Amino acid sequence: MSLRQQSLTAAAIAIATAGAGGALTRLDGWYYGLQQPWFKPPDWAFGPAWTLIFTLTAIAGVLCWRAAREPRTQRWVLGLFLANAALNVLWSYLFFWCQRPDWSLTQVGVLWSSVALLVFAGSRLDFRAGALLLPYLAWVSLASLINQQVVR
Repeated sequence: MSLRQQSLTAAAIAIATAGAGGALTRLDGWYYGLQQPWFKPPDWAFGPAWTLIFTLTAIAGVLCWRAAREPRTQRWVLGLFLANAALNVLWSYLFFWCQRPDWSLTQVGVLWSSVALLVFAGSRLDFRAGALLLPYLAWVSLASLINQQVVR
């Protein structure tokens, strides 16, 4: 696969993940009625943050794919990124669509683990990829704390 094809594939996965998560996110009366912790960023910050995170994740995905020379390793890399994308969308579904912060709190641990695995695996393939994924891990860590405080 050429660099252009790799980049387009990574961008498509990032856009699909962002689109699905965005479609499931409902900022309605239920959401605004939740007891939000004092450290939650303002709602307007989430769009730019996720845009940056998905851009960095797509770049990291391309770096990992290019560093993975064997087809078996490339399939493994693609599988990790796709599984993470699905877990990301699942969190939005559970929290916003189902309005179940308790369920999403359980699931966010799995999401966090998948991001940590991406950081670890990405670092082994290309150190830059692991570094590019650190903001994602930090953001999901913050989301985990917010989710935990909402459930409290």
